[in-house]
Amino acid sequence: MKKRTLTLAAIAASLSLLAGTASAYDGDWKRARVYYRSVCTACHEAQAGGSIAPSKMTKAEWAAYIKADKHAKGKDTLKQYLSKSYRASIKAQNKAADKFADVPDEELLEDLKAFAARGAKDGDSPASCN
Repeated sequence: MKKRTLTLAAIAASLSLLAGTASAYDGDWKRARVYYRSVCTACHEAQAGGSIAPSKMTKAEWAAYIKADKHAKGKDTLKQYLSKSYRASIKAQNKAADKFADVPDEELLEDLKAFAARGAKDGDSPASCN
């Protein structure tokens, strides 16, 4: 009985350690910086009348914008521009879209959140779009 209790305790401890190490993905702000500058900025300069520097908004404003998932004044979604299908549609003209073609959509979204927070007006390293 004592041996069974010890075995169950060891299994429980192992499972709790595994659960603790299987944390959520932390966004890669560096990867997002490349994507933002190469994909987002390129499109905004060509089609939207100018780029939008991450430092134009605060961390809270970026978080609200990303959470709302509204782009182009609500005409479409932000996630559309981070999707594999969008990247596939522009990869012939855009090296960054091609480079990140296989990155899961949710990872790229987390990357963008990390970059926006870091580069925001009140972030650790306010970023221009150059």
